[in-house]
Amino acid sequence: MIPPHLDPEVFTAYLDRTRWFGGKGRPYAISDVRTLGELPGGPPVVVIHLVEVTYADDEGGTELYQVPLAFYEHPESRLDHAFVGWWEDPVHGWQHAYDALHDRDAMALWQRSFDAASGSGLVESGALRFHRLPGHDLDLEAHSTLFKGEQSNSSVAYGEDALMKVFRKVTPGINPDIAVHEVLTRVGSEHVAALYGWLDVEDAGLTLQLAMLQQFLRTASDGWDLALASVRSLFADPEVHAHDSGGDFAGESTRLGEALRAVHDALHEQFPSETRPASAAAELAAAMIGRLDAALPVVPELAAHAASLRATFAAVSKLDGVEVQQIHGDMHLGQTLRTSHGWKIVDFEGEPAKPLAERQLPDSRWRDVAGMLRSFDYATRVVERSLSITDETDAERIDARAHEWSERNKNHFLVAYAGGELPHEAQVLLNAYVADKAVYETVYETRNRPSWVTIPLQAVARIGAA
Repeated sequence: MIPPHLDPEVFTAYLDRTRWFGGKGRPYAISDVRTLGELPGGPPVVVIHLVEVTYADDEGGTELYQVPLAFYEHPESRLDHAFVGWWEDPVHGWQHAYDALHDRDAMALWQRSFDAASGSGLVESGALRFHRLPGHDLDLEAHSTLFKGEQSNSSVAYGEDALMKVFRKVTPGINPDIAVHEVLTRVGSEHVAALYGWLDVEDAGLTLQLAMLQQFLRTASDGWDLALASVRSLFADPEVHAHDSGGDFAGESTRLGEALRAVHDALHEQFPSETRPASAAAELAAAMIGRLDAALPVVPELAAHAASLRATFAAVSKLDGVEVQQIHGDMHLGQTLRTSHGWKIVDFEGEPAKPLAERQLPDSRWRDVAGMLRSFDYATRVVERSLSITDETDAERIDARAHEWSERNKNHFLVAYAGGELPHEAQVLLNAYVADKAVYETVYETRNRPSWVTIPLQAVARIGAA
């Protein structure tokens, strides 16, 4: 039940103006607001709330969102942009409530709680539990900076020392992002940002993981941005082939393939893995065909390629089995960072739209590889779309260079990842995962960016021509 002193409309207005609320455009109501805990060490008073949203459309269902609020007795004009509401709290009296992540004084409480856990590895404050891994001393003088533009979570940097990711939408259970980073940090993987700690809470007998604190890779460059820069460099002089371009990305693609392979190998060693029987391969093929069937009414252009796509998926059903393990689950260039010490892979949450229980399941590593291959393809076409080309000859030349860049980097990445030529079974799986991803992209683009649907449709057409 919603506490009587809290007006659900206040939280509705707050959620509607955030970037990370996933229910925009759907009819919903705030069905519950409960307190998970109060951070120690105030002022200010910082209370973490869990807001339950119940949807009233045909899809229905409920979602839980984490809302940490900083309470002040008097208005804080510096936080006007983060104001949520004011009410008489039964414990703290009349309070003005602000989104705590915008408040440096409030954010310091998280920092100090994680530091207090350094000795024993765990500090508890009521139901809140701060966990710490050994090996790094936090800089308690570092000020917090909230990142802007994020879609599903909120990230706060503490100077150049650490980065805290606050999970806004929470689901009971173990978050793969924390579980994977903990294991890879403990084994010393050089291809992830080290995990420093995490915050969780017991709620109604279930574990909710609320935040993770990790190494801040301040000087890192986003892999997607680097790829786009390489493509722009190539397009600046379309007479030059990709391998002669000053911005050639092939070396980075090679190193990225090696990094993903190293991470996959470490995950294979540290998490359960298995070889599923032929029946699982048949089920996988059927699921891919089912997604194609569902996509056809949404994207009518897929019909011309349906036969070749079905054949690609059906080939999976003839395999003797499928090897599965812990994977990334949402792999693309935007999930990579280039540092002076090599490539880092980030965000092991898996696809945000999938239920947590599904994201925790082992899967084929070729799904991750396929995601990266599709990302290389997208990089060229996104840049191509940004150009104003009226001459048909120039357009054809740019199109040829785009295909050349994509194929060159996909090949370098794949050869580095596989260590040579792919076995037949792996190639069959990879072909199917690439096709499945492209089909998904056609649906996504049709619903969200209709003018972009030609990007995955081009890939689908190439599958049919192969």
